[in-house]
Amino acid sequence: MSWYCDIAPGHPVHGPYHDREYGFPVSDDAILFERLALEIFQAGLSWLIVLKKRPTIFLAFQGFDPLVVAAYGPDDVERLMADAGIIRNRRKIDAIIENAKRVLAIQRDYGSLAHWLEQSHPLDKNQWVKLFKKTFVFMGGEVVGEFLMSIGYLPGAHREDCPVFAKLAAFNKP
Repeated sequence: MSWYCDIAPGHPVHGPYHDREYGFPVSDDAILFERLALEIFQAGLSWLIVLKKRPTIFLAFQGFDPLVVAAYGPDDVERLMADAGIIRNRRKIDAIIENAKRVLAIQRDYGSLAHWLEQSHPLDKNQWVKLFKKTFVFMGGEVVGEFLMSIGYLPGAHREDCPVFAKLAAFNKP
């Protein structure tokens, strides 16, 4: 997504995400789960739409605590479907709830989603996609690739001439 380095700097919505989050290592499971959910929401839409709705999506999904989201039932799905502040796609909402349950299983088996990612690394993109398709639902190459770039597991988030690229070099990335 190196084109992002062209459009994001100075942009009121893209800029903060590009400069402070995209490509930076993440170890908090709620943040990892949020990033995965945002990539699911983005499928078929623009990233700008997702970022604009991100604060409302965050509130609607109660901070993306996997334990909370995994317990969502039909009433929660209807609440989410009625919330004009989020992306109201039932397949995506159902997938995020199902994936929360799968994150809980990963946490039971590996201690955390972050630890599962660490133990699975290093893989190339195709291997990651196969693993994610086996582990989660609503996974495709774009969702998996962007998720992994967003958390520093795959290269390509920033061009070498982007100032953020130099910042990322200081981190102990996977």
